[in-house]
Amino acid sequence: MVNRHEEIAFELAEASSVMCIGALDTGKTTMARRLIETALAQNRSVGYVDSDIGNSSLGPPACVSLRVFRRSADLPRQFDSVSEPDALHFVGGISPERLVLQQVTATAALVEQARSEADMVVMDTSPMIAGVVGETLKYHKMELCRPEAVVALQRGGELEPVIGMIRRFFGGNVHTAPVEPEVRPSSPDERMGRRAERIMAAFAPPLDKWRVRTTVFAPTLPSGLDPSRLDGLLVGVHDTDGRCQGLGRLEVDDGNLKVLTNRGEGMQGLRLGSLRLDLGRGDVRPVNLRELMFGL
Repeated sequence: MVNRHEEIAFELAEASSVMCIGALDTGKTTMARRLIETALAQNRSVGYVDSDIGNSSLGPPACVSLRVFRRSADLPRQFDSVSEPDALHFVGGISPERLVLQQVTATAALVEQARSEADMVVMDTSPMIAGVVGETLKYHKMELCRPEAVVALQRGGELEPVIGMIRRFFGGNVHTAPVEPEVRPSSPDERMGRRAERIMAAFAPPLDKWRVRTTVFAPTLPSGLDPSRLDGLLVGVHDTDGRCQGLGRLEVDDGNLKVLTNRGEGMQGLRLGSLRLDLGRGDVRPVNLRELMFGL
């Protein structure tokens, strides 16, 4: 017997773009994969945009990632085994709070790229769905990404305010489904462990330290800033076209500011993140950039 999730995947197999929304541990990534598998089986190429910056399934945390799948054989059993995304956009944090603008623009940019390269775009999203931040995030993602359809996965009625907003403001074609019984809630330790694994993968050897000038950063460093305040800060490594090539970690060595990265070739600029990284454990903790740079 075909369940509701399979029905939705078949109903949307010809859609141009689909956004999956839901709270934590509701099966969004599993639903996204089902949509991708169904479309690939019909010989359609699919661009998968992973915008869950806290627990990414495709690229590293603190980034929005894109991978284009052209054949069923391209799709691994687990997204975690995808060797490398086709494109990255650095957001710089693992929670959308304070980073709504960065996350929305990063997602919209990769959706636009995916539309130019694939027949269908499938968007996975963060679990933040409630309150001012959650609804603002989903509103602006809808506004800029304009998905043809939305798949809303919920346990009870927790998504009804967001669903109502989508239908009211965007005339949204929303397909609702309950959470599948086999979806197992993950513990905070499990989520932290997965995040640490993804971070460590992003810093896989060979790693090099590159001395960097204080003029290569966005946002620009204030004059006279003590470099030690930036020690351990996560950065996005960007090329001359503004594309994010990967992650780096700032380190201070004998008063010199350096970046530790495996993406140094072609590096032209560094975007400051809002996380301090303990590379030994793959652990991150949030920092307030404004406070860090200006003491405010």
